[in-house]
Order: sequence, then C-alpha cells, then structure tokens
Amino acid sequence: MKKKSSIFASQKVIVLLVVIVLFAFFSLVSPNFRQYSTVMSILDYSYYIVLMSIGVTFPLITGGVDLSIGTGLICYSLAGGYLITQKGWSVAAGLIVTLLLGIIIGTINGVLVSVMELPPFLTTLCTCMITRGLGSIFSKGFGISWPAAGSDGGWFRNIFKITTASGTKIPIGFLWMILIVIVMAFVLNHTKLGRYTIAIGSNKEATRLSGVNVKFYHVMAYVISGFFAALAAVAYSAVFATVQPGTGAGFELEAIGGAIIGGVSATGGSGSVEGSLIGVFVICLLKTGLPYIGLQANWQQIITGLVLIGAVMVDIIKKKKAEVH
Repeated sequence: MKKKSSIFASQKVIVLLVVIVLFAFFSLVSPNFRQYSTVMSILDYSYYIVLMSIGVTFPLITGGVDLSIGTGLICYSLAGGYLITQKGWSVAAGLIVTLLLGIIIGTINGVLVSVMELPPFLTTLCTCMITRGLGSIFSKGFGISWPAAGSDGGWFRNIFKITTASGTKIPIGFLWMILIVIVMAFVLNHTKLGRYTIAIGSNKEATRLSGVNVKFYHVMAYVISGFFAALAAVAYSAVFATVQPGTGAGFELEAIGGAIIGGVSATGGSGSVEGSLIGVFVICLLKTGLPYIGLQANWQQIITGLVLIGAVMVDIIKKKKAEVH
C-alpha cells in the first residue's frame, strides 16, 4: 500500500510541476500573458471547473462517472436566476434553490446507478440531456443575468471577487477553493464516506460482503457530485454577466479531465481532491495560454486530448506496477 501511495503522490507532484512549467513558459513567450488581467481570467474560469472536478472525483473513484454536471450547472444557474429576476425572489432564496436542484439531480443519478443498477455513463448522459432541456424551459430560451455587482442583490458576486476603491480586483475565490479542497480531502481520506467511496471503487462486492451499506454510500457519491455542480453554478453566476441556455456541454469533460490528470484512476479505486485541483489548472492554463502563442481552439482541444491520453496511460502503468508488487 505504501508503494502505491508513493506512486500516487509522485504523480501529483509531477502535475504540479507541469502547472509551474506551463505558467513559466507562457509568461516567457508572451508578455501579454503576464498581465494581472490574464491571471484573473484564468482564476474566473477555474472556479466552476474546480468545483465540478471536486464533486465528480467521488463518482469517478467509485468506478462511475457523472456527465450531467456541465449542463446541470447551467440549468441550476438559470433556475436560480429566473426566480430572482423574474419572480422577485431574494438572492439568498435563489441560491438555496440552486443548491437544492443540484442535490436532487445528484440523488436521482445515485439512485438510478446504485439502486436501479443502471450504467453510470448512460444514466448521467440522460440526466445531462434532461437538465439541458430544463434550463431552456426555465429561461424560455433567453439568457438570464443575475444581479450585477453594486446593485441590490449583487453582494453574492463578492464571494469570489472583490473590487477595491482603486479598481483592483482581488480573487478571494481562490482562497475559497483551497479551503474547500482541504475540507473535501479530509472527507475523502478520514471519514467513513470517503473510505467507503474508495472501497466501492476498489472492490464493490467485497465491500458489500464486509457489511458496508454500499448502496447508500454509492448514492452519496453522486449527491456530492450534484451538490458541487450546483456550487459551480453559483460560481459561474458570480463571475459571468449572463447565463445562456443550451450551453454547458463540455464543461463536464474539462472537470473529469482535470480529475484524471490529477491522479483519479479512470477505472476507480483511487484518487485525491487536491490532485483534481492541480489537474484542472493544467487544463485552464492550456486553454488560456495556447492562444497567446498563436494556437487556436482546434489545437487547444488536440493538445488537451493528448494530455488526457498521457494521464490515462500513467494510470494504467501505475495499476500494473501495483499488481506486480
């Protein structure tokens, strides 16, 4: 077990070094990349991806997946924004509804996967389509803007970014991300919920035979994923002016990709929340930095895909070494 942990820990260190090297490379090649506004842009983009990645880490470790988090994020944000701007609800009430919707969809996914024993890929693909449609229904096909900063109800935007009197923007959202990662890393490594999540991914049947309520903990993995998709919806609503229906498809791939790059096994049984955080920043840096060296969207997708292939290959090699030992 110690050897496996060592290999796993070293992967996180390597990915962290990749983040540092990418940031240094883009900064050296392009002076514009070194601007404070670029750093702010990277952080704004990272918040909702990081939150989704933290949540989806749990289903991935069980050997499953949650494809509904991307369109779910947009759906929850549109629903909350609709209640606030169209129905006159308070921002606090809209935020609560946003979080509740994520928990509900996560619970539905968990019950279908664990209790009904439907394939995770197919189940969450279906709820992905459902949430995409629901989002358009809530918004009636139009974009929805949550209250702007400085207006009545715009206080929630200060959760992630504060603007000083001089106009400087301070990304306090990054501190929240670090705090959330610390809390969820503790949950994964030092609570029954986390240990049983890992056990389910390692050997579900053996975990059941040992007396663990596998179905409950399996469902909870998807509830966590849904809840964090809803938190991501709050972050998205806070840093972007308008939420557009029909979007969100592809967000889940970036969140899942970040988790896998950060060391979450593609077949379940191992992973870490802090690794998912680091992995997301690899994707964020590639997406933000590549245009500064003249590589546009198509090349961004190709390079990100190659990085993911490399991460999966590392996972396979890691598992083979663990089997040998």
